[in-house]
Amino acid sequence: MKRREREPVLLSVIIPCYNEARTIEAIINQVLAVELAKEIIVVDDHSQDATPQILERICASYSAVKTVRHTKNKGKGEAIRTGLALAQGEIVIIQDADLEYDPNDYYELVSPIVMGRVDVVFGTRFLGRHTGMYFWNAVGNKFLTFLTNMLYNCWLSDMETCYKVMRTEVMRSLALESHDFRIEAEIAAKVLRLGYRIYEVPISYMGRTYEEGKKIRPSDGLKAIGTLLKYLRWNGEAPALAKIEPDMSNQAIMAIHKYVGRLP
Repeated sequence: MKRREREPVLLSVIIPCYNEARTIEAIINQVLAVELAKEIIVVDDHSQDATPQILERICASYSAVKTVRHTKNKGKGEAIRTGLALAQGEIVIIQDADLEYDPNDYYELVSPIVMGRVDVVFGTRFLGRHTGMYFWNAVGNKFLTFLTNMLYNCWLSDMETCYKVMRTEVMRSLALESHDFRIEAEIAAKVLRLGYRIYEVPISYMGRTYEEGKKIRPSDGLKAIGTLLKYLRWNGEAPALAKIEPDMSNQAIMAIHKYVGRLP
């Protein structure tokens, strides 16, 4: 019997998660509602709550959702690397599982890539609608972004954003190494070292409290500084990218226009 060919996928959504039983189903449903051809890769970083059981039930209902479970807790960076190895879409996006970021922003995030204008897009919280960010977290983010701009001669407004969107082969070419939250700084640093100009798109942001499960800590900021310095002399090779198939691009553009038409 001839094997059925895989349906083309525009977008691979990687969702790293750890003990997110309270929010994981809601965020997956939000991603599923986005009208772009996609696959959802959930990487469970050895959760100790009901997250695995919830994911098993969801995967049984939706073929677009696949899940991988780490045998031990390895960190966000390792979860992203696991998901990236499985990604089959033309474009990859990282989605936190905690409902802080809104998947409805995907339309504007992928638009510049689908239209062939750029290969890398970051969503910026500081130019969009946001609430719930702690003052010192905001200051720390601003400092890390300033340091990135100074060291890598760029002009970003939000280096630490979760929404780092790019052609999948670009992210693979970064040869990512980080296991924890340092992955954010590593991705930004290496993309800039490859010479890509990062296009920023304003996004919405609903920050959660530490009581609600926020995991990042001040020490992660110090680690990010070390990461930015570590990769300052990193050298890689930008991949040769084929154009996204016209049918796939046209379908995406139609979905984007449809969504924009529904906005007030």
